[in-house]
Amino acid sequence: MTNENAYVSTREAAQMLGISLRTAQLWVESGVLLAWKTTGGHRRILRNSVDALLEERKRLEGTEKQSNQSSQLRVVIVEDDPDQSRLIEMALSDLNAPIEIRIAANGFSGLVLIGQFMPHLVIADLNMPGMDGFRMIDSIIGSDLAPQKIIVSTALSPADIEMRGGLPETIEILQKPYQIESLEAKVLPMLAIKSKT
Repeated sequence: MTNENAYVSTREAAQMLGISLRTAQLWVESGVLLAWKTTGGHRRILRNSVDALLEERKRLEGTEKQSNQSSQLRVVIVEDDPDQSRLIEMALSDLNAPIEIRIAANGFSGLVLIGQFMPHLVIADLNMPGMDGFRMIDSIIGSDLAPQKIIVSTALSPADIEMRGGLPETIEILQKPYQIESLEAKVLPMLAIKSKT
């Protein structure tokens, strides 16, 4: 790859990734896409970081894309502890309702999966290797990838969360360890609404 092709504009990156220009800008600001600014103030995004996202998307495309018109509630669980993610998946599956679940083990994979799957609900841990839940949430809030609801499942105390920059007020927090019924209680209203559509 020549030096000229090593970088792309924000608009080109957005087109390559199939996202809006604003989402591409947010991903640059949150560090998902690596970029620098020219002396004229224009962003140049490292082509390798765009390619890495595209590769991760391909890796996660093991299943067919689901229609946004589906009556199923689409849920993405982003959790690095496989036992915890399995517990959440089993609890949601036990609700005996039309739910489709996808799981990612870190914020980077979660972000790509959210872009591919367009879930109604994201359940995310905050402490994860690589891209943590804070950065992932910053990347989707206010973008065209934002789900209807985000629930954070974390061992961090409210004071710890504030020290790390806090979370938007719309995000619901479940402090680990919690009763699985607490999670179910937050998901059931979404199922009731979805069943009427």
